[in-house]
Amino acid sequence: QLQASGGGLVQAGASLRLSCAVSGRAFLTYSMGWFRQTPGKEREFVAAMSERGTFTNYADSVKGRFTVSRDNAKNTAYLQMSSLKAEDTVVYYCAAARSWRNVKSQYAIDYWGKGTQVTVSS
Repeated sequence: QLQASGGGLVQAGASLRLSCAVSGRAFLTYSMGWFRQTPGKEREFVAAMSERGTFTNYADSVKGRFTVSRDNAKNTAYLQMSSLKAEDTVVYYCAAARSWRNVKSQYAIDYWGKGTQVTVSS
């Protein structure tokens, strides 16, 4: 089970950190990803990190502003968001995939967390 938290209302230019706590002992076997979704649109890949943190991947729209990380001792993944823009206003979802190859595709995700709303005021 994945539990995302950390969303909220911030001003443009501010920072926010999302957390995704994962229950169970299999955290180390999953690549962790973050997606976001605007109502009426498909979920958009944001960022991902491989099982042991060796690899990361980011959407072009967030490169240089967002940083994905994980603490395997705490079974938790993070998405540090900086220089937030109004267009980052959306619901964010954490995701787990058994394969690094699959973690960027919303159709290949094995587990989803509930979304957390991020609102950036301009």
